[in-house]
Amino acid sequence: MNFVTSFFRTTFFLVFLFGVFSVNGAQIKDLTDIRGARSNQLFGYGIVTGLAGQGDSRIEYTELGILNSLERLGIRADKADKSRNIAAVMVTANIGPFAKEGSRMDVTVSSIGNADSLQGGILLQTPLQGADGKVYSVAQGAVSIGGLSAGNAGGANVQVNHPTVGIVSNGALVEKEIESNVLRAGALDLLLRAPNHLTAVKIADAINKFYPGTSIAEDGGVVNVRLPQNFRGQSTNFIAAIGGIDVKPDIPARVIINERTGTIVATQNVRISPVAVSSSNITLFLNPTTGVSQPLPFSQGATQVLQGENAELIEEVGRFESLDELDPPGASTVNELASALNKLGLTTREMTSILQSIKNAGALQAELIIN
Repeated sequence: MNFVTSFFRTTFFLVFLFGVFSVNGAQIKDLTDIRGARSNQLFGYGIVTGLAGQGDSRIEYTELGILNSLERLGIRADKADKSRNIAAVMVTANIGPFAKEGSRMDVTVSSIGNADSLQGGILLQTPLQGADGKVYSVAQGAVSIGGLSAGNAGGANVQVNHPTVGIVSNGALVEKEIESNVLRAGALDLLLRAPNHLTAVKIADAINKFYPGTSIAEDGGVVNVRLPQNFRGQSTNFIAAIGGIDVKPDIPARVIINERTGTIVATQNVRISPVAVSSSNITLFLNPTTGVSQPLPFSQGATQVLQGENAELIEEVGRFESLDELDPPGASTVNELASALNKLGLTTREMTSILQSIKNAGALQAELIIN
């Protein structure tokens, strides 16, 4: 190992997902959504006032917005002032599938002009419409922002996060409900959030254990469930009942590497076929009985490899650690390989290169994702 470059080595963090879910698996309600029970996006154009000189400059649509608001109040004006106390904004929100008239929800407010900040502003009454052009909610209230912008006449400016985006907590009042129809011909469709054929079959089988003959996996993304006779007229109770059933989902073999943070995440079922790897001054032969020899710093020793159960190591000036001793034994998974390489002091970049090479050789039985 070249220790001259150790000063530039980044810290390595290794994370392994040995089954994200409990031994009993995850509940169906956490793996699926119900067709017909979905959120809908709403949007509207609004005006924020009370910005103490941090609002828009003389922008035509901002002036027209405040003039129209004043006109609805019975006040006629030919032009708006130049105080920069107002800002034109877009207001967006998601209305839930079972939101009822009179219920409230949060809205997001974002500047569309050249306002410096929305801090301290008040959103005037703003109708929010859906993709069909109908108004489903009305928003109004104080804008809360998670950032700030400050400066002085000398040109020193400080900005934290985004002061031109804020939230009006519980600021929207639902005026019109969106119809949610989850039952079709006495059946409902469960939509998998992570489509997977094996998981879909497991969900159908789990439901059939409690309600025989009611469920079938149509494909990797949809499980069709017929309402049992004793639940007729009680669809909500049935949805709650099947939602609490445990299923152990199938987790795809996947390795995700983030070089910026030095993080490698691998699912438990990732496997590595026997393969030889040579990187920098380290050579590996990956199989259930693999050893690695690495020369000591500033030595003239060469890296050696131990192969086979009874193989002997011809060691020059250096050291040897069997992967059996590096815990866990062997190197048939990314978990075992990464743990061994980490103990040998490899950087995340070097480990990424090794995993890429193993993948290119066809020996990494998983999807490799590098961020």
